[in-house]
Parts: sequence; structure tokens; C-alpha cells
Amino acid sequence: MKFIRLLLAVGITAFLFIILDNRPAQLYFLKDIQSLQNAPSFAQFLNPFGGFWMNGEARKPSETTTIQTDKLQDKVEILLDDRLVPHIFAQNDHDLYFAQGYITAQYRLWQMEFQTYASAGRLSEILGERALDHDRFQRRIGMLRAAENSLEEMLKDPITKLAVEAYSEGVNAYIQQLNPQNYPIEYKLLGYTPERWSPLKSALLLKYMAQDLSFDNTDLAMTRVLEKYGLEETSNMFPNYTAKQSPIIPKDTPFKFKTKDIPKKPKAYTAPLPLDSTAGKPEDRSGIGSNNWAVSAEKSATGYPILSNDPHLGLNLPSIWFEIQLVSPQSNVYGASLPGSPCVIIGFNNEVAWGVTNVASDVTDWYKITFKDAQKTQYKFGEEWRDAKTYIDTIKIKGGGYVLDTLVYTHHGPLVAPEEAKGATWLQGKSVPLGAALRWVAHEASNDFLTFYKLNRAKNYKDYREALTYYVCPAQNFIFADVNKDIAITSNGKIPLKWEEQGKYVLDGSNPTHDWQGWIPASQNPHVKNPERGFVSSANQFPVSDSLYPYYLHWKFATYERGARINQRLAQMEKITPDSMRMLQYDAYGLFAQDVLPKLLNTLPLEKLGKEEKQAYDLLKTWDYYYHTEKIAPTIFKRWWDNFTRATWEDELNGSDVIYPSREYTAILTNQSDSLNPVKWFDNVRTEKVETLQDIALESFKQTIRDLSEKHKGFNNEQWQWSNDRDLSILHLARIPQFSQFAVKSPGDKTTVNATGDRTGPSWRMIVALGRTPTAYGIYPGGQSGNPGSFYYDNFIPSWKKGELASLHYLKSTRVSEKVNIISKIKMGK
Repeated sequence: MKFIRLLLAVGITAFLFIILDNRPAQLYFLKDIQSLQNAPSFAQFLNPFGGFWMNGEARKPSETTTIQTDKLQDKVEILLDDRLVPHIFAQNDHDLYFAQGYITAQYRLWQMEFQTYASAGRLSEILGERALDHDRFQRRIGMLRAAENSLEEMLKDPITKLAVEAYSEGVNAYIQQLNPQNYPIEYKLLGYTPERWSPLKSALLLKYMAQDLSFDNTDLAMTRVLEKYGLEETSNMFPNYTAKQSPIIPKDTPFKFKTKDIPKKPKAYTAPLPLDSTAGKPEDRSGIGSNNWAVSAEKSATGYPILSNDPHLGLNLPSIWFEIQLVSPQSNVYGASLPGSPCVIIGFNNEVAWGVTNVASDVTDWYKITFKDAQKTQYKFGEEWRDAKTYIDTIKIKGGGYVLDTLVYTHHGPLVAPEEAKGATWLQGKSVPLGAALRWVAHEASNDFLTFYKLNRAKNYKDYREALTYYVCPAQNFIFADVNKDIAITSNGKIPLKWEEQGKYVLDGSNPTHDWQGWIPASQNPHVKNPERGFVSSANQFPVSDSLYPYYLHWKFATYERGARINQRLAQMEKITPDSMRMLQYDAYGLFAQDVLPKLLNTLPLEKLGKEEKQAYDLLKTWDYYYHTEKIAPTIFKRWWDNFTRATWEDELNGSDVIYPSREYTAILTNQSDSLNPVKWFDNVRTEKVETLQDIALESFKQTIRDLSEKHKGFNNEQWQWSNDRDLSILHLARIPQFSQFAVKSPGDKTTVNATGDRTGPSWRMIVALGRTPTAYGIYPGGQSGNPGSFYYDNFIPSWKKGELASLHYLKSTRVSEKVNIISKIKMGK
């Protein structure tokens, strides 16, 4: 029973009753919780009338529950199926979203609220001073102001105003009936209480998602490379497009529109050099991505389109998603919702299905600011001095303390790190140029909720296109299919109109030509409908080829492997079924390994390999390129490639705030290099010898075998297997080990379609076969309940890791077929 986990979480043993109020002992047992200094008394935590004992949860909830509330306009009925998925039946929008807020809070309240605290920079109120650095950064990049700007837009529209306010009412109705004894366990462990929900919190959740998916911060690192190597060499190492790309929009797709005037690239295209920095490397975002595709009726075995989506995000418990069905006279939609936000985000209704992947367009730029003096009240722009806006910010700290911070805003956006902040702890590990302002689309006022509200009710392609016009950030590849047998994909969002490579490097905030010059018209965002090849797809790769589309989107997208593999397979497949789509979602074939490993192996001089090294060589030589859990070859290749990459680039690009070229470019150099055409980057400039590809490949291979043998205390043992060497884990949001899942055995790698990393992976797999009635399947790595003491906390993980999907019960009324196991009925009304 999962209740046992609650005992293990705090190391409950008999002697605790002797030292209940001994503070050092309390802190030892709570060492994995990030609020050690402010941990509650164990006496309070173990209180039999209000402590963690109250958080045990029966596997089967009450068969019938009645909830009385005067907030509803009519009756609501909620059916819980045997996977704890709520199917909400309401008579109007207000009651529908009230009930969604209530039932989501019932199962995910702590998660919802904790994430809004993290987004707004308020964790110090819960966790104390140790969270101060996090909070200061969140506030300095403008997260709260961004959410306030969006909230203002939401409340202007009567549709979204009703939805977010009704949702908040539902959450608060649930909170109001709680007693401290039945608070979610994390409130008890961290010693605080839930506060009232508001529409601002829902806006903060969307901005948190925008930060996760669009705050791609490589400008400073690229400027460092430019300082050292100049424009030509930097452009070679970091090209704006690569030949292996299989773009989202087929290469032969014409774009039939009148192009908006595109700004010309100025002679001075960066901020004045050199720049000072916080000396932090850009975050590795290679696991943040997604796959989606839809096949036409002609390629489908059903005679109707089939759509697939699996967004790859950070894997946490409770899960980022909450499965739900929302039914009213105006709509009937099923899918994955974000706890804390109304509507379904990825899902389907009776007529259409949709999904999303991240576009990764360049919507985050840094502008070096020239202030008139140290007071920072005015800054230079063109030939004038503009007034900066200054705000005094108060960060509250648990226990009653507070910290004041001064925030400075320019027309570009907030000054994140002034020069005098160099060395500050809150900037450690952040790749932020000192003295620069942040221009970020997430700061724009937007009503992204309206897009999902309209998609929930869409009937056809026209409705889909109209819904997308309201969407701003983070830019997403919205894939679509409907019962009219249309399929489509749009790289959608509010995308700045830029000159080529604008924002690839830090910009000059005093130069007006460096400002964004408007927006790409929404109707001209990359888009295709019903292509001849019979499918649409995306995997975060380049949306378009470099020759046909007129606008600059970014220089840096996902490398080619996932997109190319998906397109290859879909082009080959016919009579496609939901199950063949499931198998493609779970595909663990390493296209990158296939393309680069043969050259690396052929480079190795076998006479210089020892006995164990030759055995490792043989394992790689016979590998079929599948990243299956029991295989050892993927472990060797992954470590070898990492060592090889460092050996290639570290001598040249060795600063703490630089970036390496992509694995795609490094592989191109590897395949091009031979004795007649040596590549200079393989020479280690720190030595007198002129190294070649063979030297680097050999030494990094030998280092790999030494590393793995040392790590696993021997050669080629069971610990070398792919699933044992890597650490695929699904961690609790507060990093409480006993509430986490470690060493999850699942195939795949960041370069495969089943893109699993150590902390990232498919966060929601969904397949929808359209027809007279949609047939759908889905799974995510978690469970519907946020209570670690519940059977439903992580019960989906065994199926998820094996690539299995659950049937999604799309109900049309409360009269349910015997095939659907309803375990509880909830009636809500006055």
C-alpha cells in the first residue's frame, strides 16, 4: 500500500517519539526537503489527529459523493473511471470550469500552488532564505509582470474572464472545505498552508511553461565565440541551417503571400565588444522538445486521419499533466490539462484532434544598455537619453523577514544583471550578459487561454486556424486532424520580424536598428495543409528549408535525428493503425549513431587497442543502433561521443560561458576528415603535436573504457547495460526521494523518437483515430493523484516505460457502457 511511502519519507522509527522536538534530529530526517531551516516540528507532523496519518488514501473512492455549493448555476455530475480520470458533465461554461478547478485541486492542489510560487519568485515564503537566489532571478526576468500583462488581456475577453474566474472559484471552494488535518502532505512537511487561488496564478502557470520552452539563452555564449573567431569562422561552426535537416514544412512547399518588408542587417550587428558576463554556461535544453504527426485518410487503415503527440518535458511527480474530459451542451473534449489552468491543452473532441511541439523560434534577445550614470535613471537610445523605470521589489522570507531589490526597466525590458551584480550568488550558473536588458515575447500581453478554449470547441480546419490567431508564447507547432479528412500543421506564435541572425549575438540597446521591427504576420507563419506526401510532422527541427521561406526564425533548432527518423518511417508506412503509431512513438533507433559511428570505428587503429578495448569495439561493430535497455553498446557510444566532443572542442572553446557546436556539425566534420583532408579542430592546440581525427578518436575511446570500468567497478558487467548506466528518474517536485521514482528502465535516448534523457522524456503520449466516434489512447509517467500515499500517484509508470497506452474513454453522456468501469460518481449542486 502506498501509505507505507509516507512512513519511509521521513524515516519514521520508534526513537523519534523520544526526540520529537529535537531540532537537529528533525533537520537530519528532512535533509532532502529544501526548507530545512524552517521544517515543522515532528510533533506536529506526527500528530495522530492532523499529521501525515491523515494522508492515507483508499484505492477505491466512495461510490457516490454529493458536494453542495451555492456557486453553481445548475447541477454537475462527475464520473471517475478506474484510472481516476474525471469526466465532468455540466450545463454551462461557468459550472464546467468551476468543476474542473474543484476536481483538479482535489487531486493536485499542492503541485498547482507550488509551481505558481516558483514562477512568481515566491519560494522564499515557503522554503526560507535558501530559495532567495531563485526568487531574485525569477523577478528580475519579469515573470510576475509578464503574468500580470497576460491576465489583463484575459479579463478583457468575456469568454476567458468567465473561464479563469470560474476555475478559481472551484479551486477555492475545495480549499475552503479543507482542514489542516487533511492538507496535502507537502504542506505539512514544509510547514505552510494553501492560499486563495486567483486567475493570476493560472497566468503564472502559462508563463512558467513559456520560460521552460522559450527562454533559450545562448546569445552571450555565441558572442564569446564571435569575439574569438570572427563572423566567418563562427558562422561555419554554428550554421543557420544544415543539410541533413528534414524540415517540418516539406521542402517543395510554396509560400504564396506578399512578404512584409524585412529589415536589412546593419553593419554593426552586435553590442560593442568585449562584454562582461556572469560566467555561466547556457542550459542544456536538448531534452526539452516533442514529437507530433498526423497521417492522412489515404495512409490510414481506418479511412480517417490519425494523430499522434508526445511532448518531451521535464519528468516530475506529480506529473505536469492531468487527464480530464469536459462535457457541456457546447463542447465535449478530452485530453491533458495543466493543473491550475482551465480547458484541455492537448486533446480531441468529436470532430478534431490537435497536439503541440515546441517551435524554438528566437524570441529571447539581450540588449547591452548604456546608462547615463550610475543611478541608471536614463539610458541612451539613438541620439537621445530615455527615462528608465525603477521599481522597489519586496521578497518576503519565511519567518517574517524580507529583502528589498531595485528593478530597472527599459523599453526593451528588464535590466536583469547590472554590472555591480558580478559574482552574485543568484547569478551563478546563469548565462546572462552584465548590464543587458531582456527582450522576451513572454512579456507581451496575450490571451493564450482563448486559443485552447476555441480548440476545445473546434469543428473543422477553419476553426483551428482561427483559434491559433490568439496564441502568443511559447511558439508551438500546432498539429491538426479532423473528421473532414484534413490534416495540417502550423508553426504558430508571435514571432519577431528580424534581420538574418538578429539576436544570435548580444545586441546594442542604444542602436535603434537593433530593435525588433514588428512581427511576422500570423497568417504567414510556416504552415501546410494536406501535403502530397500524406502526413505532417514535427520534432522541434527547422520549420522550413533555408531557401523558400522569407523570414528569419532562428539559427538553432533541434538536430535532425528525430525529425528525419519520423519522416522516413511515415513515408514508408501504409495502412497505418493506432498501434503502428504507438510503436513509432516508442521507437529507439539511433539515427545519429548510424550516421557517425561507422566512421569513428573505421578510424580506430585496432593494433593499438587492448583486450577489453577490442571487446568494446566488437560490441559497437555489431550494434544494431537501437537504444534498448539491456544493450551495452549504447552506453559505450554515448560516453565515447561525449568524450570525443570535449576532446575536439574544449581546447578552443574552453571558457565557462561558451558553447560547443552541435553534435550534427561535429559529426559532419568527423565524416569529412581523412588523411588528405584533415580538419583543424581535431588538433589539440595545447600540445606541440598536430593531432588528427584518429588521435582524438583513439584517446577518447580509451578514456571511455577507463571511465566506465571505474564507474562500474569492472569491465562489461551488468551495470554497463544502457538502463543501468544512465539515470532515468522521475523526481518529486520538492526532490523528496521517497516520493520519487529512480532508475526507470525504458529504452531510447535524446536522439531517438522515444526521446528519454535522465530527467526528461515523453510527458504525455496520445494517439487519436478520428471517425464517427474518436478512438483514443494515452499515457503519462505518473498518475492522476498528487498524493504519494495513493495508488493513483504513479500507477501509470509501469505501462509508460514499456510503451503501452491506455484506452481513453470518450463519454457522450452519463449513461455509461459496461465496458467503462466507473468507480465513483460525484454530484455537485446547491
